[in-house]
Amino acid sequence: MDKKLHLISLGCNKNLIDSEVMLGRLKSYTLTNDANEADVLIVNTCGFIGAAKEESLRTIFSLHEQRKKDSLLVVSGCLSERYKEQLIKELPEVDIFTGVGDYDHIDNIVEERKSRFSQGTYLINSEERVITGSNTHTYIKISEGCNQQCSFCAIPSFKGKLKSREIESILKEVQNLTRQGVWDFSFISQDSSSYLRDKKIEDGLILLIDAIEKIEGVKSARILYLYPTTTSDALIARIKASDIFHNYFDMPIQHIDDAMLKRMKRGAGAARIKEQLKLMRKGENSFVRTSFIVGHPKESNEEFENLLNFAKEFEFDRVNIFAYSDEEGTAAFETADKVGKKVLNVRLKKLEKVVHEGMINRLKKQLGKKVALVIEGESSEHELLLGARRLECIGEIDGEVLINESEVLELKSGDKVEALITDIAGDKLVASVTKFI
Repeated sequence: MDKKLHLISLGCNKNLIDSEVMLGRLKSYTLTNDANEADVLIVNTCGFIGAAKEESLRTIFSLHEQRKKDSLLVVSGCLSERYKEQLIKELPEVDIFTGVGDYDHIDNIVEERKSRFSQGTYLINSEERVITGSNTHTYIKISEGCNQQCSFCAIPSFKGKLKSREIESILKEVQNLTRQGVWDFSFISQDSSSYLRDKKIEDGLILLIDAIEKIEGVKSARILYLYPTTTSDALIARIKASDIFHNYFDMPIQHIDDAMLKRMKRGAGAARIKEQLKLMRKGENSFVRTSFIVGHPKESNEEFENLLNFAKEFEFDRVNIFAYSDEEGTAAFETADKVGKKVLNVRLKKLEKVVHEGMINRLKKQLGKKVALVIEGESSEHELLLGARRLECIGEIDGEVLINESEVLELKSGDKVEALITDIAGDKLVASVTKFI
């Protein structure tokens, strides 16, 4: 009788890649969406901030309640790595714990039924992944760990220092995936613009772009998680010059007030960040997304207003807004003058309103334009509408486009089409397909 596997991947898409490696190692199992019929249940956890940790714990307890007798509950990933001694002691519901160093040994761990925490952080090399979600797009991890010292971030404490993947390893994986029909790639890491700096190579991303462009079958690509101090003008120019990599710029700036940036230990000041964003925005087809943190210790009203005004001024295409999370092991955790919850919530609402208005204004500028879209299947709004994403974007993080009319028949997931943007519904563009491309 076939054994069944139920796996839940939480947190970021970097985690998803590690989960897909585990699926590759456990190919002998039949995947099931029903936790109560699984022989092995795996939660690949996130331990980045408070909300993510709470979600991980809720998921663990939920699966334990659903699991059948004699099944195996495995907890892996960042939360497990960061709090291993505490979790092993306090979660008897879990049969096996493993951290961030053994994704490629999950089959042996399950067979041995024994927890394992290897030193170091696993970085995919040539291991087989089971690609989930899309049959045309996937993520490629280019490094692990981070050399930055941001005051609010605990990632280096459990992921370690920057460890870049060899270009040859990345190219081999991309080539193998193109043979499977994947043609759209998002390159990710904790700090992508530092790629190869651990090997004494600056602007390693430029070398990677040069190499990826030579691979037949790669039709579309983008880079996520640029860092202000390691994103050069030359890198921005190289991305803009590429026929394969979109003018897609994802650079979490976190704040724009100089005093706050210094307190956050971000390295770059407001002038440099604004200069970079101006270069990124230049031209009609640039898509710029970022992240803001609200309520970092000692954030004054004036400093927050500087951030708020900048968000109004720049009109990012997409923004992730995070409430400061007080994480042990970080410099900010030891800082006095924490921002109170009432003040924090007021600031969050103000910034969310400004960001939403800016996003809608950016969407309005798309009205009447013809754009390249990728069909993704049934829309999230209605079963009679198709959902799509702009070719340069990532659907799950950059917003869905609704297809309500089409001049071509039998559209299916993965089709690349030209469409006319005709309307805005809430925070989504509405489009009419004109032809295949």
